Amino acid sequence: MGGAAIVVMGVSGSGKSTVGAALAEALGLAFVDGDDLHPPANVAKMAAGVPLDDDDRAPWLRAVGLRLAEGEVVVACSALRVRYRDRLRELATGTRFVFLDLDRDELARRLGQRPGHFMPASLLDSQLAALERPDASEGVLTVPGDLAASDVHALVVAALADGRW
Repeated sequence: MGGAAIVVMGVSGSGKSTVGAALAEALGLAFVDGDDLHPPANVAKMAAGVPLDDDDRAPWLRAVGLRLAEGEVVVACSALRVRYRDRLRELATGTRFVFLDLDRDELARRLGQRPGHFMPASLLDSQLAALERPDASEGVLTVPGDLAASDVHALVVAALADGRW
């Protein structure tokens, strides 16, 4: 997969980390959880139930983009807005995105089963409000977020093989 850089994106609770780690393993790439690249101030803000703004996200997106630019990686990153995805593409040309699409009820259920994570379920609605769903013009591979990681892997491999993505 020489130079491959893939972002598994979606709102909190969509399965980015689980799917991203499985996809990276299946493709022989490194995996990075974008949450680990947040500055401590961002983590503290989210843990307090305060949504991040664009100023908060700027250094985080830069860190994610620089890691993507190194290649050979799958990164779990919310990438909620078009301008965030565009910024990542500026920093790491050729980055591909997989959007895990789930409805609010399933997301809330999943977040309720994730105790101890710094991102509280109370921020779900702010994430959904910020989400700008990718459309066909962006070339983002959209998959149902309730698929097994192995099924997502199969879709990604098929999309790569047939040039759809």
